[in-house]
Amino acid sequence: MTLALEKQPIEDVARELGLSAADFAVWGRDKAKIELSAFDGPARGAGRLILVSAINPTPAGEGKTTTAVGLAMAMRRRGAKVALCLREPSLGPVFGVKGGGTGGGKATLVPADDINLHFTGDIHAITSAHNLLSAIVDNALHFRLEVGDKGPLDPRRIRWGRALDMNDRSLRDVVVGLGGVNGGVPREARFDITAASEVMAIVALSASHADLEARLGAILVGETTKKEPVFARELGAAGAMTALLRDALLPNLVQTAEGGPAIVHAGPFGNIAHGCNSVLATRLGLHLADYTVTEAGFGLDLGGEKFLDIKCRVAGVFPRALVLVATLRALKMHGGAPVKLASQPNAEALLGGVEHLSKHLETAAAFGLPVVVAINRFPDDRDDELSLVSEHVSRMGATLALADVFARGGEGGLELADTVRRVVDATDGAPPAPRFIYALEAAIPDKIRAIARAVYGADDVAFAGTARADIARIEALGFSGVPICMAKTHLSLSDDPSRPGRPRGFTLTVREVRLSAGAGFAVALTGEIMTMPGLPREPAASRVKLLPDGRIVGLMQNE
Repeated sequence: MTLALEKQPIEDVARELGLSAADFAVWGRDKAKIELSAFDGPARGAGRLILVSAINPTPAGEGKTTTAVGLAMAMRRRGAKVALCLREPSLGPVFGVKGGGTGGGKATLVPADDINLHFTGDIHAITSAHNLLSAIVDNALHFRLEVGDKGPLDPRRIRWGRALDMNDRSLRDVVVGLGGVNGGVPREARFDITAASEVMAIVALSASHADLEARLGAILVGETTKKEPVFARELGAAGAMTALLRDALLPNLVQTAEGGPAIVHAGPFGNIAHGCNSVLATRLGLHLADYTVTEAGFGLDLGGEKFLDIKCRVAGVFPRALVLVATLRALKMHGGAPVKLASQPNAEALLGGVEHLSKHLETAAAFGLPVVVAINRFPDDRDDELSLVSEHVSRMGATLALADVFARGGEGGLELADTVRRVVDATDGAPPAPRFIYALEAAIPDKIRAIARAVYGADDVAFAGTARADIARIEALGFSGVPICMAKTHLSLSDDPSRPGRPRGFTLTVREVRLSAGAGFAVALTGEIMTMPGLPREPAASRVKLLPDGRIVGLMQNE
């Protein structure tokens, strides 16, 4: 069968994955929802999982999502049955600093505008479900409802905030309930961006609608006046929240610019949440395809570590290989070069950046993963500098491959595809056994220290008084065995965004630990990380325009 290398009807994309007409529902013109019935029957593919992650991001750009899209395109050109599994973009970054989250150049998803904006409404549904619980909590406060024999909710001990899929720093700390007796109970509250909502994490980690409802019911919303914990199920919220999320739990099918299948579902951030697409999407790719390409971000130290330590435990999967994306420009920035000079030859800065790359390769080795370093090539990259990086990567036991997918699409990723496929196929006889940075039975402070030392290179971890009290409370509630979701700047291996490269001799500071009981992990907030980002001085939104012919321009990076 000759494969299309251009956009094709979504029904044909579904058929390429082996889906029957009963397994999907067309959603608009170029999108579909995949029914959970698609899991029925024996697996239809070999199920080799490929994880794409990256070095810590810089203003010079790395192109992790673009590389993931291009890799899937190139593997498909080589005749492989491949499924691409990515996260859904959040409106906050789309209109903030980052711009669109569907790749770039000729390595993009289709329909990019829809995916970057409202898509199939999943994130809106997650926002609504989150805020429904917020409304139910405030209603219980207003009427002073008794929670079983635990007493009424204490407005000073509410832990559940509100959510909005937009960057808005003014909503980080708010006061709600003003307006007199009928305005509710005045109290301090907060907004998180929807990508950081526990509901987003729950959707991404749930295996079924029944699992979804159980996880939603397990959300810890606060305490009563007797200091007893209150969960969402005790307020009668889980059923209605599940109803709002009925369709949002179903993975979304779209395609690459070359017509290949892409499953795009859920969108937790990597720096303040667990940074991976849904368990259902990844499992579906493994069920249907021989190769499943997925990504975790921002970098390997954040989304990548959480993919392996959190998602892989939940889903019962493990990658065959890691593709670690970098550019010479970004490496030079990690070596001290300013962004304006990062494209110029600079062997000293490049060597400094190679130290940063080395730390990520050490982390991959700790997980027992073979690594292909994908250099996202620019036209002015020098061969001698590429050779310098290649020699270092080889000494570290990894393999280097070049990619030019932004400019050339799948054709520009053939070298990378061939290299990745060779590395992955070599594991067929003995796939990498799951290996984790910490044991779940370890104490929460010890798990945090293990991540900080092994993945970030920290000397130690300092816990603020609030964090210590949080940990004691979590342990008292019986959740000491949960995995850890680190909330840390993506710009540095440390908790200081001004320290690129490979920082040494630092102590990571944990200021707060939040229990996400429904998601099944504890979130450790470090440094100045915020769960509600702000807009930059010149937001990406200022570039977005609707043209008279109905086209939208300015959504994509470099557009």
